[in-house]
Amino acid sequence: QMQLVESGGGLVQPGGSLRLSCELSGSTLHDYALGWFRQAPGKEREGVSCVSRTGVVTRYVDSVKGRFTISRDNAKNTVYLQMNSLKPEDTAVYYCAARSGLRCSHDASDYTTWGQGTQVLVSS
Repeated sequence: QMQLVESGGGLVQPGGSLRLSCELSGSTLHDYALGWFRQAPGKEREGVSCVSRTGVVTRYVDSVKGRFTISRDNAKNTVYLQMNSLKPEDTAVYYCAARSGLRCSHDASDYTTWGQGTQVLVSS
């Protein structure tokens, strides 16, 4: 059974950094485009970043451009989200998701497999 498991969340001060990891089991990562989403309390789930199946194309929501970097390591079956210069408004539960096909997307409905989420809290 295909499963995604996120890790790396936690409490960090404003300006700090975290690296989220998402490991796929039960399948091989190179078959999927991948996305990171987040959901803050009382808000809708938002696409943060995604990477195409080949890794050539990456996308970021405007609010994280220049601060977050998505990467994938197919050999480790893992996708990462490096988050720098964190702000309190980055506080949310972060989810990774996988979709079959070449292209990535910030539309949650395009993704068929989701992790359970990892909490990121940015606070002093």
